[in-house]
Amino acid sequence: QVQLVESGGGLVQAGGSLRLSCAASGLTFRNYAMGWFRQAPGKEREFVGAISHSVDNTYYADSVQGRFAISRDNAKNTVYLQMNSLKSEDTAAYYCAASWSLRTGVKINDYRYWGQGTQVTVTS
Repeated sequence: QVQLVESGGGLVQAGGSLRLSCAASGLTFRNYAMGWFRQAPGKEREFVGAISHSVDNTYYADSVQGRFAISRDNAKNTVYLQMNSLKSEDTAAYYCAASWSLRTGVKINDYRYWGQGTQVTVTS
């Protein structure tokens, strides 16, 4: 059974930082590209960023480019999302996801497995 478990969310002031973690089990982690998405109340789930299976490539939404960074540790079956210079508009539930293949993607349908999410609230 595949499980993705996010952690590290919480309440932070604007301008602050948080690091989210996503621990994976039940799959050969190194064979999956991983993505992060977020969903704010009343809005659709949106792509935040992704990292290739081999750690070589990362991709980000324009809204977080230069502020967020994705990394992964294949030995620990964990992917991370470092969020800096947080803004109130970053407030959302954040989800990690494992892709259908080695390839990264920006669409929800590009991802096969999903975590339950962790809430990030940025106060101004």
